[in-house]
Amino acid sequence: MPETPVFSTAAVAAPHMAAAETGQTILAAGGNAVEAMVAMAATIAVVYPHMNGIGGDGFWLVREPKGRVHALDASGPSGALATIKRYRSKGYDSIPPRGPDAALTVAGAVSGWGLALELAKALGGQLPRDMLLTDAICLAREGYRIGAAEGRNKMLEEEALFTAPGFAETFLKDGKLPPAGETRRVPKLADTLEQLAHAGFADFYRGDVGREIAADLERIGSPITRKDIETYQARVVKPLSVELKHSTVYNMPPPSQGIAALLMLGLFHRLDVKHGETPEHHHGLIEAGKRAFALRDKAIADPRDATLDPASFLTPAVFEKEAAMIAMRRAAPYPPPSADGDTIWMGCIDKDGLAVSYIQSVYWAFGSGCVLPATGIHWHNRGLGFSLDPSNPRALEPGKKPFHTLNPGLAVFNDGRVLSYGTMGGEPQPQILGQIFTRYADFGMSLADSVDAPRWIFGKSWNAPSATLKVEDRFDPSLLRALASCGHPVEELGKPYADATGHAGMLVKHPRNGRVEAVHDPRSDGGSLGL
Repeated sequence: MPETPVFSTAAVAAPHMAAAETGQTILAAGGNAVEAMVAMAATIAVVYPHMNGIGGDGFWLVREPKGRVHALDASGPSGALATIKRYRSKGYDSIPPRGPDAALTVAGAVSGWGLALELAKALGGQLPRDMLLTDAICLAREGYRIGAAEGRNKMLEEEALFTAPGFAETFLKDGKLPPAGETRRVPKLADTLEQLAHAGFADFYRGDVGREIAADLERIGSPITRKDIETYQARVVKPLSVELKHSTVYNMPPPSQGIAALLMLGLFHRLDVKHGETPEHHHGLIEAGKRAFALRDKAIADPRDATLDPASFLTPAVFEKEAAMIAMRRAAPYPPPSADGDTIWMGCIDKDGLAVSYIQSVYWAFGSGCVLPATGIHWHNRGLGFSLDPSNPRALEPGKKPFHTLNPGLAVFNDGRVLSYGTMGGEPQPQILGQIFTRYADFGMSLADSVDAPRWIFGKSWNAPSATLKVEDRFDPSLLRALASCGHPVEELGKPYADATGHAGMLVKHPRNGRVEAVHDPRSDGGSLGL
């Protein structure tokens, strides 16, 4: 059984050790949790480019020690030229996943860093920007070792990815992705980060960096305009929450699918499952997840749509009605195909109890694949969340935000414990969060065991296209037989630890002694560090 690392006052968890080391350094220098997370976000944007980057989006949950929870939406809208007519005229039936036409939404992550630093300063943060970005700049300029997870990733639409503007020159060697352990340098990205450290994060949008980005996007044929970039600003939004028997759990509002994670937990707790790691535990989560996804698709719209109130789906009446429709001995039909995506989640809790749960992503591995030559930024392909069918609720429109799989979790227990948790994993993220959360919160497993234990995902995915319950091969065979007897089409992944089931992490601060337990997934290249 793995042991949960315990730290005296503060801790960080990240899917790459370089990011964890950066966070630990900032905490040791007196920085607060938000400052540490900005620094970690910059570092991991360099060393884990297949999962995230400064050309992508981010979502923040921050809880102050006195209890106030902040949510920051740093996701970008589609460009002014991103119309259905434009894509149809090019012969597309759907948004292309790679290349300039896939680079159709503004990257919001860096604006989120700026907004987060405003909050950090309001909470007493004093560290300068250049200190927060020092590690990222050094790693980009001097080189970092390519992580093992990068090579394990299946590259969807690989030919289009490898031929996207700037991709081969930046990420390939002899036409292939280099092996793990080889050193990669990205000097243009180092220059960009150095400029942001000196000029401020707004320069990414309304300064020299922004002008270079806009010129390069126009040159390669992206539908994003200079004005789209200049006018973008990350937003403070109201977090969604649900009260459970032992805690209040928080997540992000639309365009994030955070509501699905909350719905899944709210429904599962109405099932009154008594014991963990039983057929009832896993069947109940799976069935709650199916109903949560069905409700999610009714509850998520562009944030500009004032007619829809996501919180109206998180009521006791909704939970009771939906939970009553779950049969505890029979599997319901599986939902529509799942989407896949690559993401990083990181957490931090400081000595004062300030807690951060943060997700940053370029969506598919390496996003659109487009690397902008003047800045070294690789741009995301989050616009894949749009439809080219004008009757579809997710129909593409200029200035509209796409559906987001990203959803960082945060929970406050009735006994005062504060939990920051999250995962990568594309659309199945709520399923993964449901498993690790209930193992810890409901059934008393340690953080390390909760994250280490075998996981499943249901639905379809690119690497397992059948609509099955895909399971890591460490489950008890009797449990799998019981799930199969309920009607779940069980498909073993043939791996004890599968990337498809997410790279998750959890940190919890204990009020009695101030200690922080922190773990990150053995499926990732990271871990936890602290003070």
